[in-house]
Amino acid sequence: MNLPTKIDPRTARAIGPLPAGHPPTRVGKVGVLLVNLGTPDGTDYAPMRRYLKEFLSDRRVIEWPRAIWFPILYGIVLNTRPKKSGAAYRQIWNHERNESPLRTFTRAQGERLAAALAGSEHIVVDWAMRYGQPSIETVTKSLMERGCDRIVMFPLYPQYSATTTATVNDKFFEALMKMRFQPAVRTVPSYQDEPVYIEALARSIETHLAGLDHEPEVVIASYHGIPQSYFQRGDPYHCHCQKTTRLLRERLGWDEKRLITCFQSRFGPEEWLQPYTDKTVEKLAREGVRSIAVFNPGFVSDCLETLEEIAGEAGEIFRHAGGENFSHIPCLNDTDDGMAVIETLVRHELAGWL
Repeated sequence: MNLPTKIDPRTARAIGPLPAGHPPTRVGKVGVLLVNLGTPDGTDYAPMRRYLKEFLSDRRVIEWPRAIWFPILYGIVLNTRPKKSGAAYRQIWNHERNESPLRTFTRAQGERLAAALAGSEHIVVDWAMRYGQPSIETVTKSLMERGCDRIVMFPLYPQYSATTTATVNDKFFEALMKMRFQPAVRTVPSYQDEPVYIEALARSIETHLAGLDHEPEVVIASYHGIPQSYFQRGDPYHCHCQKTTRLLRERLGWDEKRLITCFQSRFGPEEWLQPYTDKTVEKLAREGVRSIAVFNPGFVSDCLETLEEIAGEAGEIFRHAGGENFSHIPCLNDTDDGMAVIETLVRHELAGWL
């Protein structure tokens, strides 16, 4: 009995010439698309307003009825907030590259991942932003043009929320809806409890604290908040954040008083997830706590919310209320430990395709 010859599936589709008049086609590669939250193109009024308009018009972010929200957005927010946000961005702007730190770090993560996966000529790595540029649609089209008929899309959010992971997925599939020839796709799920992620966070905390000339009495895991109503309607984000903190406590051998969970960046009149980070650092200082450290496990890259809001504003609140030593622990960014997280999760999703 003659068994059929085994054919490499990556080359099988290329066997034989195309018929005369066939449109040019490029296939056989796997794209890896890293997607972060987004960034304005500049700190002046126009680019800030453009960025905020896209962000705050997202139905996943603001779930109020359009008839109520749009008059507030266009009548008040977009006339006042661009100037304030632009001033905040200028404090942390990467002036050498004329871009936000989020863009700098996301690009670096893409470049380092591409280098780590360079052993396979079939992989193409790129990055995009949910809000701002480069857009998800633009980069997805580019991957297809470079021969990617399979794409792993990675929303860079450790804890799932409809306001983050889901809106990235929405935009990605919206881009696919416009394509006649769609790639096969996989999306990377949230990884709030992945061992490689917990270990990377723990190592970053240990390394940072070892370099201080004092020992923080309390360490705060500060996550971006969401409205309480989103949680009550079934968003798992709060549970994911609590699980990350719990696993970190176990890994570090700390109790619930040494490592606590807080939420930052609330917006509007609704109640958000509590306790609030700004209120907590003030309360700790007034209660006599002299040294604290804060880190942001919900962010893979340092950005406005970590550098200006926490390293800057929260530190000022703590010291003004009587605290002495405030330290911000950087995000994982493109460090070796941070890249180990991204590479591990991507390789898992690539399994079976390479």
